Amino acid sequence: MQAYYDARETLPADERERRLFQRLPAALAQARARAPAIDRQLGDIDPASLDSRQALTLVPVLRKSELLQVQHAARIARASDADDAERLRVFGGFSAIGWGEARRVYASPGPIYEPEGPRPDYWGFARALHAAGVRPGMLVHNCFSYHFTPAGSMMETAAHALGCTVFPGGVGQTEQQVRAMADLAPQAYTGTPSFLRIILEKADEMGVALPSLTRALFSGEAYPPSLQAWFRGRGIQGFQAYGSADLGMVAFETSAREGLVANEDLILEIVRPGTGQPVPDGEVGELVVTTLNADYPLLRFGTGDLSALMPGASPCGRTNLRIRGWLGRADQTTKVRGMFVHPEQIARVLEQHPEIGRARLVVSGESGHDIMTLRVEAGAALDAGAVADTVREQTKLRAVIEVVASGALPNDGKVIEDVRRYD
Repeated sequence: MQAYYDARETLPADERERRLFQRLPAALAQARARAPAIDRQLGDIDPASLDSRQALTLVPVLRKSELLQVQHAARIARASDADDAERLRVFGGFSAIGWGEARRVYASPGPIYEPEGPRPDYWGFARALHAAGVRPGMLVHNCFSYHFTPAGSMMETAAHALGCTVFPGGVGQTEQQVRAMADLAPQAYTGTPSFLRIILEKADEMGVALPSLTRALFSGEAYPPSLQAWFRGRGIQGFQAYGSADLGMVAFETSAREGLVANEDLILEIVRPGTGQPVPDGEVGELVVTTLNADYPLLRFGTGDLSALMPGASPCGRTNLRIRGWLGRADQTTKVRGMFVHPEQIARVLEQHPEIGRARLVVSGESGHDIMTLRVEAGAALDAGAVADTVREQTKLRAVIEVVASGALPNDGKVIEDVRRYD
């Protein structure tokens, strides 16, 4: 049995990096010609100059909320022009393909519209399925939705790329799912772990055995060790993959069970929330991804999800970067005394006071009596009054400055922590 999906999974890290940044300028040059939103994001930056991670940090991060705003504004501005190119009217200039070129179009909450191009395994999940033990000739029972969002297609196109047959089970109709599994004897399942557990428990109620099912690729939900153990007790080896409708498959679990390995066709960064600046390896921050997808070329796309890089290569032999998985949300915006406070504002405070290491704004008190405390890792010589003035300039609110020792703040990616009581 082939251990790896392809030879790229075991490339030396420096060779992978060289190849990625060799491909990036050409991909961006192509995107500029067909996706004007990418051209605007690049501004005066020459794609040829983006030959390293350090160079890439010059490009502003595009966050999901901005993508939604641009798409929405484009649809309003061009609503009366039915003949306008869909690349501009529907996708806000982020897509390089429109009707006829795209096989399908999907709608994520917002709505944000995403195209699906014609190439095999468009979403990149075949690599994750392979790592989960799915092989050519297997039947995959796919219980992701086939409507509006691309989850169903993500797994189906991946299974087809591996040479598998797919049963489009979709969601709901638990008893019919059990009957179809009993009749068809699939070897693999794709969907959420909670739904597979419901199916298996319903099969127990019905007195139906499902011994054929031994592999599963999960996504869309947490997959804690307790649930892994539950499925192992049923003879099922379940693995998880992390992705989104914007980016496709980002990272996947392997037999090592140590973090998630990054996909081979993207550049993955972890940045400090509210900024575009990478954090040290191991520190929690926002996951930012640049795709090399010529059809939907997202550049430094901020997922809004928190994660952290893990040191070294996976024991499974794959050499790409690993992340710890999903560790929460990076958008920690909160309202204090009627004013919104954003992580970006705290980042600007730190820019003006480089003597501060890490910082966390703690919002406490009771409803109507909000207290802002900026806890900072800094030396005793810090001018707390000057920092307080900067906070007020940025947020229009007063804050208490509390100096703590280096390393005292938790490494959890939080920039703003709301601990107010509302009872």
